[in-house]
Amino acid sequence: MKCHINVFMLNEHFSQEHADANFGGKPSENNRLYDWEDDMRITTPVTKVVEHRNVSFPLQGQLPSGDPFHHEVTNMFLFEIQSEGAPSTFIGCSESILDSFEQTIEDDTIFLKVFIRDYEAYANPIPGIYIASREFPKALIF
Repeated sequence: MKCHINVFMLNEHFSQEHADANFGGKPSENNRLYDWEDDMRITTPVTKVVEHRNVSFPLQGQLPSGDPFHHEVTNMFLFEIQSEGAPSTFIGCSESILDSFEQTIEDDTIFLKVFIRDYEAYANPIPGIYIASREFPKALIF
């Protein structure tokens, strides 16, 4: 199967009443439903998508000095996307900024939609991972 992922940042100032009264219930240029949208696709054949709630995500890499780092980010909501002959791919966000999510299947494609609240600052250290500022490892803030 194919996998198409969309992550949406909800606009907390969106007014459904204004949309109903002036634009037939639809968002408009000055009354946006989303502040932004990320669109991602998995390029290997997907066999399964598993939801994980309140789990840790290992954030690892190299500091500018060349020293390696490894931190467990807690309280995460993750989709584990399992593919044939490839490591799992993880998409998700901190539970504290998650508004809602949807997982649907149409024909041979899995569609994942994640809706993030915009009331708290967050970091996007790697594509598809959104970490609330209160959950982000303090040792990695310069």
